[in-house]
Amino acid sequence: MKIPLIKSSFYNEKDTKNKLCEFIQSAQRLSLDAECKKFEETFSSFQGREYSILVTSGSSANLLLVQAFLNMGKIKKGDRVGVSALTWSTNIMPIIQLGLEPILIDCEIDSVNVSSRKVKEKSIDALFLTNALGFSSDIGNIEDYCNEKKILFFEDNCESLGTKYKEKLLGNFGLASTFSFYVGHHLSTIEGGMVCTDNEELYHNLLMSRIHGWGRNLPKEKNEKLKKEHGASEFYEKYLFYDLAFNVRPNEITGFLGNSQMKYLNEMIDKREENFKNINEVISKNPEIVPINLEGLTKLSNFGVPLTFKKKEYFEKYKKRFEENEVEIRPIISGNMGDQPFFKKYFPNQGPFPNASFIHENGFYCGNNPEMNFEEINFIKELLKYDQKN
Repeated sequence: MKIPLIKSSFYNEKDTKNKLCEFIQSAQRLSLDAECKKFEETFSSFQGREYSILVTSGSSANLLLVQAFLNMGKIKKGDRVGVSALTWSTNIMPIIQLGLEPILIDCEIDSVNVSSRKVKEKSIDALFLTNALGFSSDIGNIEDYCNEKKILFFEDNCESLGTKYKEKLLGNFGLASTFSFYVGHHLSTIEGGMVCTDNEELYHNLLMSRIHGWGRNLPKEKNEKLKKEHGASEFYEKYLFYDLAFNVRPNEITGFLGNSQMKYLNEMIDKREENFKNINEVISKNPEIVPINLEGLTKLSNFGVPLTFKKKEYFEKYKKRFEENEVEIRPIISGNMGDQPFFKKYFPNQGPFPNASFIHENGFYCGNNPEMNFEEINFIKELLKYDQKN
């Protein structure tokens, strides 16, 4: 049975595409405008954050957030920023690109996430924590430790939209968090991302750094204050740039798609949780697979099902089963980032990271999306059943 990782670009795709065509035909403006603002407000309401800033991707959300922290003086060039050794490339690349030092932190094998125990082993000024594949370790303890040690704590939540740890949404533990709306993620706008925070000063910095460094997208009072401070005339203030920035401005198509998909978000999350719990029944009974540590997780918005095998021979056996039956699988994120060519080029002497390496060498993940049906879930369960004779 052929089971792809991604079945469609959008949830309820036919209707979404029809409405998108209608929107494009009727819209008076397709650059940043009301649809983007509405999406930001709706997303803030869902996430329980004061402010959300829509951008072009999850990767640009990471880049923008790090730049805003630098502009504010929350971190400075050369600071040591902790990151998971098991993460995505553009969680780490902005740190290198903006003159900071990434400090890889090994994960726990059973949760595929960084724990407070691992964080405490490192000397860091900031922590950019990845919440991997819809899971976390003891993130509450990580938050407490960072507060105690005055470590700037922020989250890459691109893979965990909707997951709750002790009834608190992931993405709400740090000062800010980032999200991705790439195709196949929890919510798709084709490309797109978001930064969320409760901090007004950070919000204003993000608004400026999102588009060239100008102030015209700030609240009126804040923009007027900056104009007065810098002696800007009405004529020239539109091209006055206050701090370092990019152009990661979204468009109204992204905003429209976000708004169209938000009404399905809780339904999609519930289906992902149901799928995962169903598959995990077999995982937990198979002695050849490392059980997944779900301690503290009260809502599971699973991105993909991680399968870490206790021996290399088990990994090869199940990998063959999935591939021969055309069930699409992937390495668990990017494996040990310390072994990635770009990381070794700039920081060749970090490591080892035995847990991230073990997961990379002995694991893969299969898809979990809200459009999977009963037959597909059962087929995956059959592939994962323990066969003592084989």
